[in-house]
Formats: sequence, C-alpha cells, structure tokens
Amino acid sequence: MRNPSYARINPRHETPVFITGQGEVLTETMAIAAWLEARDVERRISFDPSSRQADRMHQLMAFVNTGFTAAFAPLWAALEAEAMEPAAKSVLRAFGTARVIERHDKLEEMIETQQFLLGDRPTLADAVLVGVARWLDFHAVAERSRWPKLAALRARLEADPAVLYATALEDGGSDPGTGSCTGHVALAELIAQFGK
Repeated sequence: MRNPSYARINPRHETPVFITGQGEVLTETMAIAAWLEARDVERRISFDPSSRQADRMHQLMAFVNTGFTAAFAPLWAALEAEAMEPAAKSVLRAFGTARVIERHDKLEEMIETQQFLLGDRPTLADAVLVGVARWLDFHAVAERSRWPKLAALRARLEADPAVLYATALEDGGSDPGTGSCTGHVALAELIAQFGK
C-alpha cells in the first residue's frame, strides 16, 4: 500500500480496500462490513438488522475497529518512524503497550462463553477482530495466554480455512485453500484494472 501506484485505488494509502463486483472501490472497515451485511441475505455472517444480535455485533465491531485497533497506533508509529529519536520511540512503545493491554483486558471482559464473539459461528465481528488481534504477537506486547477467552477465540478463528487461506496469501503462498475463493488477483492487476 506504500507503493505510489496504490494511490490509484486509495489515495490515503490505507487498507482495507474492497472492490465490488461492479468495480466500485469501497474503503474503511465499517463501510465494507456494512456493504457485506446488507447483501448477506442468508445471514451467514450477520443477523437480522433489527435484532439484538445485530446490535451486539455492531457494538463489538465498533469497539474492535476504534479503541482496540487505535491502541496499536503508538506501536506502529514507533516501528515505522525512521528519523525518530530512540527516547521518543521508547515512550511511544511504553504508552502503546499499556493501551494495548488495557484494550485486551476490556475485550476479554466482553467475550462471553461461546465459540465465537456472537455464538456458534463466525460473523463480521470475528472477521474484524482476526485481522487486528495478531498485532499483539507482531509487536510482542504480551503473551496471548494472559487473556484466556480471547486466546481461545483467536485459536478457533486462526484455524478457520478462510483465515488460513488469507494468511497464506499475505505470506506469499498460492495454496488454493478449500475452493471457496474463486481466485486471487495480484495487486498490480487490480490497480491496473480499477485504479483511477
């Protein structure tokens, strides 16, 4: 996303970016989740919009997308700032570590005794979480085991074939997965086809 050509897809050089079947570019996690939810007529990854479960799903997605994700911002800033003084990086790391731990504590309290965030199947809330939760390991903030409910949830999500497939693609693999994905398109091809 740092490549200048990526700006043709998203001028802010941010992820995620979703391209609809009609070739429209949609950015921002919550907007993409809303798009998917509106088209999930079988309610495989969402709930009836007027239900209590949908309200709870939106609450969890909003928490993960805002406070939980934002807690990592100081850690990313310290990692990516090449010209920053070591003392400033140290302060950012300490602040970020404390915020990440506090947000994990809050999420641990919010997780109920069920397979996934909202029951016995993964939903959009789990999808939003799985992409960010791994940052705990990447930044070596603390051991997963500190939060047993969250650790168990992450283990279940990370064992999901779709998550395994997506992770393999991110790591440069080309395993076709379970066949649910109809194909992977290289970023350069997407930029050439849908970039403005």
